[in-house]
Amino acid sequence: MNKDQASGNWKQFKGTVKEKWGKLTDDDLTVIEGKRDQLVGKIQERYGYQKEAAEKEVKAWEDHNKYRW
Repeated sequence: MNKDQASGNWKQFKGTVKEKWGKLTDDDLTVIEGKRDQLVGKIQERYGYQKEAAEKEVKAWEDHNKYRW
């Protein structure tokens, strides 16, 4: 998958990310821009989760939505 494809996938899935983690702002989603580690970090920041809990939630979201980074 090239960078353009990954970017397109992210644009497609931003809405589902916002549904799942409503505390994430549009600015957060712009910063994340398809980077998994950034998503985990922002979830930790906004929800006060430990890294392991944020990782677990992102993994579950990936599996449910069949999202590939």
